[in-house]
Amino acid sequence: MVESPRTRSLVKTLTWRVVATSDTFLIAWLITGKIDWAAGIAGVEVITKMFLYYFHERIWNRIGWLRPKDREEHTTIFPFRD
Repeated sequence: MVESPRTRSLVKTLTWRVVATSDTFLIAWLITGKIDWAAGIAGVEVITKMFLYYFHERIWNRIGWLRPKDREEHTTIFPFRD
């Protein structure tokens, strides 16, 4: 399967939002003590930050700084990444 940078960015955006929004919900709940407030805060945050992250990722995909030159170098520098 050929990897599309846009598809990869979208999948990374969605999976990160699950983690980050769960964190926001938990923090908001601990601070406010109210589940409905925590859900409201997390609900707004999930939408805004999903767009921000996606565009941030797309911009970084255009920047060559700190990017390995080829796949072989990539596996040497980041051995645990695919």
